[in-house]
Amino acid sequence: METTPNRPEIKDYLYLIGLALIWGTSYILIKRGLQVFSPLQVATLRLGISAIALAPLALVHLRKVSWRQVPLLIVIGVTGTGLPSFLYPQAQVHLSSSLTGMLSGLVPLCTFLVAWLFFASRDAGKRQLLGVILGLIGACILAWAAPGEMGQTTQFIYAGFVILACFCYATSANLVATYFRGLSSLTITVCSFFMVGVPALIWALTAGAVVGTITAADGNEGWWALACVATLALVSTVLASIVFFRMVQRTGAVFSSMVSYIVPLVALAWGLLDGEGFGALQIPAIVLILTGVALSRGK
Repeated sequence: METTPNRPEIKDYLYLIGLALIWGTSYILIKRGLQVFSPLQVATLRLGISAIALAPLALVHLRKVSWRQVPLLIVIGVTGTGLPSFLYPQAQVHLSSSLTGMLSGLVPLCTFLVAWLFFASRDAGKRQLLGVILGLIGACILAWAAPGEMGQTTQFIYAGFVILACFCYATSANLVATYFRGLSSLTITVCSFFMVGVPALIWALTAGAVVGTITAADGNEGWWALACVATLALVSTVLASIVFFRMVQRTGAVFSSMVSYIVPLVALAWGLLDGEGFGALQIPAIVLILTGVALSRGK
């Protein structure tokens, strides 16, 4: 039975701001983790710690899933959690945390584009297509204008990793909307995270050699990096997912998706506080991206 979303209240706006702060902080936490761990170690630790945290819920929610749904849930886990967890750290070896966070503002636009191209679930008018064009132009300017020691070509390549992660999130969201309307969002999240996280945890503790990396680091640097990745997993992944789906249930997807406008600004603020550079052309670039996102959602 469908329910009508409630009109947003003050606490819903507080949830929205809190969620934006949590997700916007993810990129600086990845940056801190990369000071000790490799991108692969950051990814597998994030997934593995998330799986541990979700284990009690997984015991309950896995029973609600049929065997026929398992393969597609694994695909959702890989696209919605697994691949982005690997792509973001790999990109941030070469890109600033603020640039990565600002490029992530493309997720809603990518979600629309995937729905239109592959799922036939959205009609694209001139306004929506203009939004896609503006968003992609903004992303190109953002990657080109970002201060850095590398050339523009290299920055474009690694910005592509972030955009690929955005398309992964978009694919996962469209798969859920198309094939799992009858399954609760919490069940989908718990099961898909758990299916991807358990193998990642096993790798991290064996071939990934994360314990040796921690003990080999100078002083407490290894434990500090682990704390950052654990925060990334427990707060930015597990808690944020629960808060987001709770907000969707209360207020609907349209209000909840407004978080996409705030996250890039939080990531930018963290980057500036951490001494990262900022180019003047990045301001109109982020405006183009957010305008494109707004237009792509229009009817």
